[in-house]
Amino acid sequence: MSNFNDWEHKQHASEYLVYADNIGEKISIDEVSLSDGELYTIVTNKAAKGKKGSLISIINGTKVEEIVSVLETIPEQKRNQVKEVTLDMAKNIESATKKCFSVANLVTDRFHVVRLVSDALQHVRIKYRWEAIKAENDEIKKAKENKQTYIPKILANGDTQKQLLARSRYLLFKAEFFWTIKQKQRAEILFHEYPVLKQAYEISMQFRNLYNCKQRFVAREKICQWLIKTEQSGIDEFNTAANSISLNLENILNFFNNRSTNANAESFNSKLKGFRGLLRGVKDIDFFLFRVEKLFA
Repeated sequence: MSNFNDWEHKQHASEYLVYADNIGEKISIDEVSLSDGELYTIVTNKAAKGKKGSLISIINGTKVEEIVSVLETIPEQKRNQVKEVTLDMAKNIESATKKCFSVANLVTDRFHVVRLVSDALQHVRIKYRWEAIKAENDEIKKAKENKQTYIPKILANGDTQKQLLARSRYLLFKAEFFWTIKQKQRAEILFHEYPVLKQAYEISMQFRNLYNCKQRFVAREKICQWLIKTEQSGIDEFNTAANSISLNLENILNFFNNRSTNANAESFNSKLKGFRGLLRGVKDIDFFLFRVEKLFA
């Protein structure tokens, strides 16, 4: 009934699909898992806003050679129409994009850069939490050896040291202005107990605020200042994040040209995952991609 058996792409659907006519001036590249954790590279046209005509290509795999071999089947004239490509910080995607869309500006997605800095902050918190868990286990063991009852230290808000660090996860993602009363109380205790976490939180929030800049040259100056300050902080996790930002600086700064993000690609991926959820998973990849074509290509 669906004409699936007569589908022209059936023989290679599980490896790649290409719809050259859907290409536009602004595109996005991202990866998504369709079935059994297998990653597919998805190329979409921003102008279609996640509707029909969005899908440019689906490629099985994330290797540079796999992506390039498929995208180069699109005529060069069409590929040269692309003026801007938004992507994450993966070097394989960046390398493939440069080869296939040589005249386009590459824009590193704001969300992925901010998440990198946030992950550095959370890593500091998790490190302290494991230290607190180890210290508590040692105290419990010591109490048992002395045939005593272990009584944990209770902080002003009713948390133990371990609970304080576990329950502070979400407040560290938010600006101080958005904290609830209980979160403010927890943050005050957290920063008193762990001054390095306060310093790390301030560094993270300062980086987020950099994206409020309207001009590229101002953003460059402020990011460079942030990189110097981060290095001086001596927090290893932030030094690692700062190195990644420094290596991707030009692509990150391209955001300030048009303030383009990869949000449409993330939205498209969510639609695919939602569609997959409605089907209770994907057993037949080819037929799933056939239906995706009808919806989005």
